[in-house]
Amino acid sequence: MAKNKKQNNPNSITINKKAKFEYFIESEYQAGLELQGWEVKSLRAGKIQLNESYILLKNNQAWLFGALITPLISASTHTKQDPLRLRKLLMHRKELDRLTGMVVQKGFTLIPLNLHWSKGKIKLSLGLAKGKKLHDKRASEKERDWNRDKQRILKMTR
Repeated sequence: MAKNKKQNNPNSITINKKAKFEYFIESEYQAGLELQGWEVKSLRAGKIQLNESYILLKNNQAWLFGALITPLISASTHTKQDPLRLRKLLMHRKELDRLTGMVVQKGFTLIPLNLHWSKGKIKLSLGLAKGKKLHDKRASEKERDWNRDKQRILKMTR
C-alpha cells in the first residue's frame, strides 16, 4: 500500500517551497486575488506554479507577476486565456503604504509564499523578505540534513 502524503493544510492550494530556501522571511501578509472565472476553475484543479513569481508595487497597487495558472481544456473557448498575466492583489491602503516603504527604503522584496482558501475566497500569503547569500543557503541545507538524520536516529532507537 502506498503511503498517504501528509498535507499541512487541507485549504492549501499551492506552496512556494523555494521561498524559504532563497529568502529570510521577516513578516507575512495576506491578500486577496482578482481572478477570472477560468483561473478559479484551474486553481480548484491545482494547475498553478508560484516558483518564479514575485510581487510588483506600482501606482500604489500590488501585482502578482510570473505566476503560471494553466488553463483547463474544458475552460471557456470564447475568451483568450493568458496564463502569465498580471493579477491584482487586494490589500488595505495602510498595508500597501507600509510595504512600499519597506521595499523602496530598506531593500526588502515581496514574494508569494502560498495560495489557500479562506472562507470561500482565494487568498495569497506574501512575505516581506531579504535574499540569502550562498553561505546562508549552505547553513540552512546543513540544518535541514541534520534534522532529517536526527529523526532517522530517533526512529531507529524506538
